[in-house]
Amino acid sequence: MGDDPKLLRDIELAFIRIHVLHHAAEHPIYGLWMRDELVEHGYDISVGTLYPILHTLEEHGYLASTERIDDGRRRRFYEATEQGVELLARIRSKLAELTGETLTPPPGSGGSA
Repeated sequence: MGDDPKLLRDIELAFIRIHVLHHAAEHPIYGLWMRDELVEHGYDISVGTLYPILHTLEEHGYLASTERIDDGRRRRFYEATEQGVELLARIRSKLAELTGETLTPPPGSGGSA
């Protein structure tokens, strides 16, 4: 069986949302900065995909945005809300459990994950 591109893209988009929440909890972010950051991590994402993610996270109360001038440009900066930080903590807990389970070789395999 071949790869399921839709499933792989869905999983990738979930990882992108986690990246967004992580960085927005660290410091205010804006769309083009976040896009460049994601590209550095190997994600193929356009601003046409990223901005709806930012807007949806904001609509659900996980991000809050403010418009300001940065280097002479008007930009919308996003920061994680308290609700977004709490969600990120729950995600990190689940990620720790998942990576601990999936990246540990099965007993007796003698190999690494």
